[in-house]
Amino acid sequence: GGWLLLQNCHLGLEFLSELMDTITTRESVSEDFRTWITTEPHPEFPINLLQSSIKFTNEPPQGVKAGLKRTYSAVTQDLLEVSKMPEWKPLLYAVAFLHTTVQERRKFGPLGWNIPYEFNQADFTASVQFIQNHLNDMDSKHGVNWSCVRYMLGEVQYGGRVTDDLDKALLNTYARVWFGEHMFSEKFCFYKDYVIPKGKTVEDYLQYIEQLPVIDTPEVFGLHPNADITYQTNLANETLSTIVSIQPKESSSGGGETREAVVQRLADEMLEKLPPDYNPHEVKAQLQKMGAIQPMNIFLRQEIDRMQHVISKVRTTLTDLKLAIDGTIIMSEELQDALDNMYDARIPKLWFRISWESTTLGFWFTELLERNQQFSSWLQDGRPNQFWMTGFFNPQGFLMAMRQETTRMNLAKGWALDSVVLHNEVTKMMKEDVVGPPPADIGGVYIYGLYLEGAGWDRRNSKLIESPPKVLFTSLPVVHVYA
Repeated sequence: GGWLLLQNCHLGLEFLSELMDTITTRESVSEDFRTWITTEPHPEFPINLLQSSIKFTNEPPQGVKAGLKRTYSAVTQDLLEVSKMPEWKPLLYAVAFLHTTVQERRKFGPLGWNIPYEFNQADFTASVQFIQNHLNDMDSKHGVNWSCVRYMLGEVQYGGRVTDDLDKALLNTYARVWFGEHMFSEKFCFYKDYVIPKGKTVEDYLQYIEQLPVIDTPEVFGLHPNADITYQTNLANETLSTIVSIQPKESSSGGGETREAVVQRLADEMLEKLPPDYNPHEVKAQLQKMGAIQPMNIFLRQEIDRMQHVISKVRTTLTDLKLAIDGTIIMSEELQDALDNMYDARIPKLWFRISWESTTLGFWFTELLERNQQFSSWLQDGRPNQFWMTGFFNPQGFLMAMRQETTRMNLAKGWALDSVVLHNEVTKMMKEDVVGPPPADIGGVYIYGLYLEGAGWDRRNSKLIESPPKVLFTSLPVVHVYA
């Protein structure tokens, strides 16, 4: 009739199957008996044990209101009255607000933090303890040593976890803007309507927290309102992806088309549109004609090699998948993955590993055709007037080849590769307006296909402007990159 608590079971996975056997084969078990298991998520955790359990996850609550509510639910009246200093209660609330903010920013991904940090309750407890000790040791004549408080919060208590310079600058900015003598004035607020409440009891604080909005604008955390678009999009994609991944994988026995028939039809269509393989002898002859040791042509050969690898892999997978569906060969794990993903309009893992990111299989395959078109027309018809920059496997290699080419053209002037730097100028042309290569005296390349995230582009004055409301990506005109 007792309770058994097994902690950190991800460290003892071998024992869990033994535990499962013990519990299921035991004849007489008291109705009051319970087994509690704590574990981190682990891919090899026994699935049968997981399925027969009631799951309970402990994660930071969403939103400022929920975060502050959870923090203040754990604050006792004794802690609230531990110091007689008038600064104590406002400082305690400000640290709680900072704690909620650093956790809440994580949901915005790289917009919130460059690197996701595991801020937790220990950081808050240590910060509160530091503030308490600082006030106890404080000389009432000199007041709070704000540079010390900011340093401890921004560099040590929370900053101790932070490894990125820009993330450190962000934390120090929060410490500078929210912690100082100005925080005790009537006008101070973290953001409009988010102020430091005045209260004598924990209940007073909880009542104020209860009035806060359930959903916060990203501006509360110092982010642009459009940050929410990215977050909501990612959340929706993740949810839909999970729903798709757990749907039944068996063939449908109803009157509709089976999974296998759908995938076979799709495989036929893709094989029909798939470009032919590159003939290595033809590629070599064509590059010789264009100048095989030119940096740009070396780059083209490398890109064609990678493209050929993708085309071959796609052709092999589709051909084998058709044979496996017909029962001619055994359905391997990789082919099963391809079948499941193609049915769900997702990119098979085998292809994704050697190619590029895309939202759906349809977009991915269209991009394959477009990328290949750029390489084959460059090979057959000579260098294009402009390049689709985002259609390369290695865009950095493309820019390096252009730098090398420019350096060689100016060797007589004593140019060296180490001292040649890239310049770029956003033109007023769209890709349809380009009729020739860049001016010969400047050289370089015209590129297109670049987007701005979180900003707009003023074409008339050629400058960055605020992003229009609810618009996340802005397409840039053609860019002239030269060295």
